[in-house]
Amino acid sequence: MCWTPHATVATIIERDGRFLMVEEDSDGRRVFNQPAGHVEEDETLVEAAVRETLEETGWQVRPDSLVGLYTYKAPSNGVTYYRFCFVATTLVCEQDYKLDDDIIAAHWFSRDQLHERRDQLRSPLVLQCIDDYLAGRRYPLEFVTEHSALRSDPTSP
Repeated sequence: MCWTPHATVATIIERDGRFLMVEEDSDGRRVFNQPAGHVEEDETLVEAAVRETLEETGWQVRPDSLVGLYTYKAPSNGVTYYRFCFVATTLVCEQDYKLDDDIIAAHWFSRDQLHERRDQLRSPLVLQCIDDYLAGRRYPLEFVTEHSALRSDPTSP
């Protein structure tokens, strides 16, 4: 049996003390999460964060920094996830954007409102990432070096 970790990204977007969150269906359960998802083949982490945020919320964003790298082994399926959590700035909301099928809605919640919903959070990492963000944890995007044979300029993001 071959063990395979899963690389994922999540994006923290804060506006007026509220965080952009998605309500989604996960294994028949309604849960709340940051815009997040798996990194696709030939995609950088930053590209994945931008794509996932758009697909799940309709917002185009610009990642500004990295909050951290988190490891989580999901008790429901035994899969180990490596989550790269970014902070991003909203640019444009595409009002008519068709969200991913498993997304129910996008919401803006305060940290307290998320704490009240802690039993409905997709994983403990949701609140941990926000708490780290609120504590001021930030790393420059250059903290993550990504090389791809498909890119002509290895220094481009």
